Amino acid sequence: MEKLTKETYLQWYKEMTFWRRFEDKCRSLYLKQKIRGFLHLYNGQEALPAGFLHAMQKGDRVITAYRCHIWPMAMGVDPKEVMAELCGKATGTSKGLGGSMHIFSKEHNFFGGHGIVGGQIPLGAGMAFGDKYNGKNHVTICLMGDGATRQGVLHETFNMAMNWKLPVVFVCENNQYAMGTSVKRTANHEDIWKLGLGYDMPSYPVDGMDPVKVAEAAYEAIERARRGDGPTFLDVRTYRYRGHSMSDAEPYRTKEEVEEYKQEDPILHVQSHLLANKWATQEELDNMVEEVKKEVEACVDFAENSPFPEEDVMYKYIYSEPDYPFLDKLEKN
Repeated sequence: MEKLTKETYLQWYKEMTFWRRFEDKCRSLYLKQKIRGFLHLYNGQEALPAGFLHAMQKGDRVITAYRCHIWPMAMGVDPKEVMAELCGKATGTSKGLGGSMHIFSKEHNFFGGHGIVGGQIPLGAGMAFGDKYNGKNHVTICLMGDGATRQGVLHETFNMAMNWKLPVVFVCENNQYAMGTSVKRTANHEDIWKLGLGYDMPSYPVDGMDPVKVAEAAYEAIERARRGDGPTFLDVRTYRYRGHSMSDAEPYRTKEEVEEYKQEDPILHVQSHLLANKWATQEELDNMVEEVKKEVEACVDFAENSPFPEEDVMYKYIYSEPDYPFLDKLEKN
């Protein structure tokens, strides 16, 4: 793994601050009904993309569930296009057709954004199988929430991935609640990482509030996969500061619990390291925050000034055949 330098921490601070501000702005736009449908915010989990991106190589792929605004931006997707997609605009990553839960960018190796709980798990293994079959030296990062680990498809996928030694890293973004149900209530034990042991898959818990710990665990797992030794399962223990979605009143946890976890905020962790090592002054960090605010506002301006999709766009990206017979019948009727 590349050495963690002053530049690494400065980059982490700016990126994680941007992601946090971006999500806060999304919340504001949702309350103004400029973002519709579902909205699942990532606040508190920023150490995962920060750490993983430090360990990944060009060509590596990411697939995840529906809490998916931050990962595509981390992978290089223009944040303006992500904001436009959230607002249902034609300039969005999926032409405004996918919205919050279905962001996608083949160009940047980000393959969704999946609304079916656990649906991305076999797809991630399939992507890894494709890379192995075609002799490509890529690794797929397949992310899931703690609720998805209770799906039967995880066990089928783990079995095949180990049997075929697929270049995939399975990552549970364990924010401790599947919607409003705590990990404590979903199984006889709370150690989700142990699910991989039944398949002889290397499996470990990871401190998901510390980007350094995430980067170290990610690098070890990614390199194992790249060597051809097969998958790893990482139980990355993090926490979300917002509800499951914007409609979540959060009756299942206390304000005191949330405040306790805010003391472990990954952004504060990076900030403290920068200040303690005198790699930045508080004034410099404050200036960075002001710069980030302007960048987020630029995303909002872009989205609000973009057009909604034309009505006929509904038919352009549904069928692989441009002259699909069903469309002819529809027009005649």
